[in-house]
Amino acid sequence: MRRGLLAAALGVVILIGTGTLACRSRPPGDAGSAAASALASPSSAPPAASVPVADGGLPAPDADVPPVRLTIPAIRVAARVDPVAVDPATNDFAVPPSVDVVGWYRYGPGLSAPAGSVVIAGHVDGAAQGPGAFFRLRDLAIGAEIEVTGADGRVVRYTVAAREIYRKTAIPLDRYFARDGAPRLTLITCGGPFDRATGHYRDNVVITAAR
Repeated sequence: MRRGLLAAALGVVILIGTGTLACRSRPPGDAGSAAASALASPSSAPPAASVPVADGGLPAPDADVPPVRLTIPAIRVAARVDPVAVDPATNDFAVPPSVDVVGWYRYGPGLSAPAGSVVIAGHVDGAAQGPGAFFRLRDLAIGAEIEVTGADGRVVRYTVAAREIYRKTAIPLDRYFARDGAPRLTLITCGGPFDRATGHYRDNVVITAAR
């Protein structure tokens, strides 16, 4: 993915999870970072063609299979997945406004892609809506199972390989929005303390899961 597109995608990393419900200031620490790096190692798959980023509509019927449902039994997540892109007005990742719905970055890989990171991001909470679908994402343990249902009805199962926490200014976007490397699932939400002055959380929680 071009670095310019990664800069646009940074909006999801900065803005998801705004609210007044404070995340724990000491969430579980990083685990599995080496596994996440290994999964992100470039593969021999051919590079994907350049695509626009502004349109959040569904891909064409013959395109990669979009996810429509995310289930994480360990933290009681059963959420609808909507296709999203970058808001052309703000240049931010257009996460669904409902905290109960999560967003799949539709210009990255889908469920039938032979390589790359399927990125799904969601709110941890909302000032008016309360806890979001990813409120307990920071508690997800290595080895936990995740199921993603595609628009074709097929269920793809993943196993959590890594849980990493970054300052929002330090997250390596090129790794998590990559179209190469092993086929994997990346879940992103906020973490760390809430800054009432800015209205945002300090950190991001990133889960990497392998098929």
